[in-house]
Amino acid sequence: MTGLTRTSADLDPRRRRILFRCWHRGIREMDLMLGQFCEAEIADLSDEQLAELELIMAEEDNDLVKWVTGAAPIPERFNTPLFLKIAGHRPDFSPVTPESLTKS
Repeated sequence: MTGLTRTSADLDPRRRRILFRCWHRGIREMDLMLGQFCEAEIADLSDEQLAELELIMAEEDNDLVKWVTGAAPIPERFNTPLFLKIAGHRPDFSPVTPESLTKS
């Protein structure tokens, strides 16, 4: 999976904005990590979790990649259940092929 598969039609404007921003980070690794996490979880996040996600998204991509991959320790302010859930989410980095597009 390398792009948005979830419709945002059923989401409120804030969640739509967050979903879009998660898929348009600046570096592809973070697009995939945050984008796929957000697709899977955005509908069920509380307002507090959305606020925390927005704070996480405000961080530099290079720092986020290091924290998520374990290359650098997670700062105390982000050592939260939500960030650990994001870090535990393993995106699908499979290449897009004609065969993968026809699988259901």
